[in-house]
Amino acid sequence: MTDTGTVIWSELMTTEVDKAKAFYSQTLGLEFEVFGANNPGYWLATIDGRPIWGLMDMTQRPGGPTGWFTYMVVDDVDARVKGALAAGAELCMPVFEVPTVGRIAILQDPTSALIGWMKPIPRG
Repeated sequence: MTDTGTVIWSELMTTEVDKAKAFYSQTLGLEFEVFGANNPGYWLATIDGRPIWGLMDMTQRPGGPTGWFTYMVVDDVDARVKGALAAGAELCMPVFEVPTVGRIAILQDPTSALIGWMKPIPRG
């Protein structure tokens, strides 16, 4: 597994999904595929069928952020969140699991920056 603190995933959160897909397809040659039948509003940006980042439709989340969001690897989400809370972070929502992806926490650090921490499911 990747070292704790390493950036593992990024996603673009936007209300202008079609515009984003067109831009990144045209400028970077990326393709987009829907992520899972039960996850409407999320696409994987791919190169040669390999996922490289995500695209989230924010139209269903009024007031939600627009922009890029980053996830870092952690070795134990629950233990790291406990330490983060003690160090002044805030948990933005309950820790959750994404099937085939891993366990995830969304935090606001003491500088007010948002970050995702993830313990990914090992790929075999």
